[in-house]
Amino acid sequence: MALVTYQEQDAFSLITLDDGKANALSFAMADGLDSALDQGFESGKVIVLAGRPGKFCAGFDLNVMGKMDADSQRLLRRGADIAGRLAHSQTPVIAAVTGHALAMGALICLSVDYRLGCRGAFKLGLNEVAIGMTLPWFGIELAQERVIEAHAHQVVTLARIYDPEGAAEAGILDACCAPENLMAEAASTAQHFAALDMPSFAATKARLREGFASRWDTAMARDFG
Repeated sequence: MALVTYQEQDAFSLITLDDGKANALSFAMADGLDSALDQGFESGKVIVLAGRPGKFCAGFDLNVMGKMDADSQRLLRRGADIAGRLAHSQTPVIAAVTGHALAMGALICLSVDYRLGCRGAFKLGLNEVAIGMTLPWFGIELAQERVIEAHAHQVVTLARIYDPEGAAEAGILDACCAPENLMAEAASTAQHFAALDMPSFAATKARLREGFASRWDTAMARDFG
């Protein structure tokens, strides 16, 4: 079973995460996602990143992260590098947030250009503090860049978990729709973004994110030396 699939559409590239379970970011899923992003960025098209129904991404694989060893640090670095690729992408990336998005799943939401969630009994947020982990510096930078200031302390320090509508208010998502409409809405949004001039998009995004880019480099150095 492929954990990550890549399909090229007329106006966008679709990357789907599906491990048949919680969509935890393991080494294998990171490998698949990196490979799919290579293809997507090579195509130069808008990217839609989706999960499986009900589960976008439940965070890192706790079987690895729970050991607190060299492999844990290596997987953390893989997640940070993926977040960095998404945050600095030169074509728009849309997250079709198909359900729960916790920890690294929420950080992926904070990394992409546009986040479309679906209504339902889904949990979204940074739960690291609640499970005995300190949010890494790269996560702090993503939260400071994208989370609405009035919610930042609750999201980061108090590990508040939101439903999709609340996540949109907090800045973890941009919009919500009915679950049955999610992929059609994501495709329509991708077609709209595909009409942008991509060199202008990349240059303007780089100007907007110039301060973030500098802080990101500092955060990565603090997290990984």
